[in-house]
Amino acid sequence: MKKRVVVAMSGGVDSSVAAGILKEKGWEVVGITMCLGPASGQNIPGSRRSRPSCCGLTGIEDARRVCHTLGIKHYVLNFRGALEEKVIKDFCGEYLSGRTPNPCVRCNQYLKFDMLLKKALSLDAGYLATGHYARIQKVPGARCQVSGLKLKKGKDKSKDQSYFLYRLTQDQLKHILFPLGNHTKVQVRQIARKMKLPVADKPGSQEICFLPDNDYRAFLSARVGAKHKNLHPGPVVNRQGEVLGQHKGSAFYTIGQREGLGIALGYPVYVIDIDPKANRIVVGSKEEACSKSFLVNEPHFISSRLKNKVVSRVKIRYNCKEERAQLQLFKGALKVDFFKPQFAITPGQSAVFYQKDTILGGGIISRVLD
Repeated sequence: MKKRVVVAMSGGVDSSVAAGILKEKGWEVVGITMCLGPASGQNIPGSRRSRPSCCGLTGIEDARRVCHTLGIKHYVLNFRGALEEKVIKDFCGEYLSGRTPNPCVRCNQYLKFDMLLKKALSLDAGYLATGHYARIQKVPGARCQVSGLKLKKGKDKSKDQSYFLYRLTQDQLKHILFPLGNHTKVQVRQIARKMKLPVADKPGSQEICFLPDNDYRAFLSARVGAKHKNLHPGPVVNRQGEVLGQHKGSAFYTIGQREGLGIALGYPVYVIDIDPKANRIVVGSKEEACSKSFLVNEPHFISSRLKNKVVSRVKIRYNCKEERAQLQLFKGALKVDFFKPQFAITPGQSAVFYQKDTILGGGIISRVLD
């Protein structure tokens, strides 16, 4: 009897090839698309388009065509309510609180690898597969399922998506497959063409699924409206409190931002702090935007909890290099101390911890200390 696997299919080339690879290996593959966009004819607040670029009507249709080509079943599940409750509300609340959220981490945590995984298991599938560029490796000689699996970077370091997966647990990992983990993006495109998949040359989406114009400011304004003070102009100050100009609304800025400040001081200035209570932003030099230490909220470790100090490499945003830092428990939270200052450590973003190509875990940056 064939083993059944559910593949999360967005309509893109990666998830499509993941399904194709598993089908060729003899799995009974079922494609499921999470519908995250609006109902037909319904507009997304703040958008100039009627549907998202992925996981909406176009993505659903592309996934359906791929499943037809592969000869596998395809279903669509309505995840709009869950997206709103678990991702969008947090997304808006974080910006209004002066923080910069990472909705893809929450989508993976609450939608893909919680709700969708449970749905896959309820359909008598042993696994949920996705098109993420990451790998799962069994620890040699491990006797216990509790600590027997490692989450590792994908082979294609330029496409590695392990940063977004750090909240996975051992129980989840034993029911997850990443068929693309040992492939490069170039190889995935080649496989798609060989399989004659209709999305073989479809461009990759760089947008957040509920931000079709990739404009969070317009989205935030449309959802919250003019009533919120942090969407109104306020002062731009330096560390000494001197007013240097006016911003358009503190929720529209993020730590490290340089563009759109409208301030000329004779040298580049960056956002170094956001004060949502006073609806003001603080700017300073690039040196002032660099820090070494911060606290992490909701720390999660994939294999074993942190008991003592440990040195690892830490990534503070997806598109940045990992740097060496010391991790230690501190007053009920986790403290991270970089060995050298880092630019724009941003509350709300995820800090992810690595040992070589293995992901130890991570958490949400809550407060910068110095």
